[in-house]
Amino acid sequence: MSQRIAILGGGPAGYEAALVAAELGAEVTVVADEGLGGNCVLWDCVPSKALIVAAEAMGWVHNAESLGVRFGGDLDLEQVSVDYPRVAANVLDLGASQSQDIERRASSSDVQLMRGRGRISGAHQVTVELESGGERVLDVDHVLLATGSTARVLPFFEPDGERVLTGQQVYGLEEVPEHLIVVGSGATGAEFAHAFLRFGSQVTLVSSRDLIMPTEDPDAASVVESVFERRGMRILRNSRAISCERRDDEVAVGLKDGSEVVGSHVLFTVGQVPTSGDLGLETIGVEVNAWGAIDVDSVGRTSCPWVYAAGDVTGGMMLASVAAMQGRTAMWHALGQAVQPIRWDSVAATIFTDPEVATVGLSPSDAEAAGFPVETARLDFRSNPRAKMSHGLDGFVKVHAMVGSGTVVGGVVVSKRASDLIQPLAVAVQNRLSVAQVAQTMTVYPSMAGSVAECARMLMSRLDPTRH
Repeated sequence: MSQRIAILGGGPAGYEAALVAAELGAEVTVVADEGLGGNCVLWDCVPSKALIVAAEAMGWVHNAESLGVRFGGDLDLEQVSVDYPRVAANVLDLGASQSQDIERRASSSDVQLMRGRGRISGAHQVTVELESGGERVLDVDHVLLATGSTARVLPFFEPDGERVLTGQQVYGLEEVPEHLIVVGSGATGAEFAHAFLRFGSQVTLVSSRDLIMPTEDPDAASVVESVFERRGMRILRNSRAISCERRDDEVAVGLKDGSEVVGSHVLFTVGQVPTSGDLGLETIGVEVNAWGAIDVDSVGRTSCPWVYAAGDVTGGMMLASVAAMQGRTAMWHALGQAVQPIRWDSVAATIFTDPEVATVGLSPSDAEAAGFPVETARLDFRSNPRAKMSHGLDGFVKVHAMVGSGTVVGGVVVSKRASDLIQPLAVAVQNRLSVAQVAQTMTVYPSMAGSVAECARMLMSRLDPTRH
């Protein structure tokens, strides 16, 4: 008899888990109150990155003349503008199209999609409150909780979708904000600040730390800060927002030092909170931690052996790629497949600013805390011919390797396409390759990837004991 799987939530953790379970012959039902892909595809990852592509188009226009490309007539760059409602509509259409593609793939794999909200109502039982009305009870062998997260809302601000915004609400704006205040300088805040700066907004970024993107490599954050300020962004460092007041067509954000910053709109990007309420967890004795996250083991099991959880609801690294792998891992384990726990020391991630910031593996401080010393090499892109061609001189590549063995344990790339350039280092970290193996792999000339290999060569030479 086929195993019966119910998956609550249709984001990356949910739909990827569903596809794996269906491939293994399980009867799979995904319960979701929005299209497959969830918040990630419909409102977050896909739309925000598509928004950034539109912002990059503004950068191409401004760089065109310096590359020898001219437009007919006299083009006044000050008059170049953005039709923001059209941009937002295109972005949301893209997300909806991607969601439909996922649903078609799931349907072709015999995954059943049930529109509504589900909760655990008893031992091996899920009750679904159907969107169309009424309830449906499912008898299951395993449940995967993949309900994601929601934007954190601080007590002193109330989003209104007009001038006080969360990330999901920016797509409903009727025009580019005249002056956008972005509160929160992590990945999401930096990405939106970059996009609206390119669109022509005056942007003030409120950062509670010395550097924006405080969890990233400090050199990388410094490069992005420098680029932002060169383009006209105002960055308020060591500034903590404590109040928000709407005043007709303006908003005023009060800061802890007693000052305030006034703009036409404010966007709060102060993190995500796991969506773990109203799932019936008390029915089976599964508790959430102080942050609202569901604790799981290395393969996604909760304290109840037939219940698994994956993605943002577990409160770990809130990345679509991580959620997808957690979902797959949970289903492989639940359905009796041999599976390896996720290696948290090999996760790759990117912040899609311009330049992008991509990282993989361990930082030097992480490695030393784990008990092994590392050596780092850094190579700036200023001398790279492809970087010169595209005016992408801001940035660098770093490679971290173990002293002695030369095993690559991590890396950082800051460049226009860092999300792609990090891949060779991700392969090296995942497969425990040495800097010599990376350095001795042939690359294309001219290419940005050539600098990755060159940086590895620098480190290979530095780690060679015969040279000391």
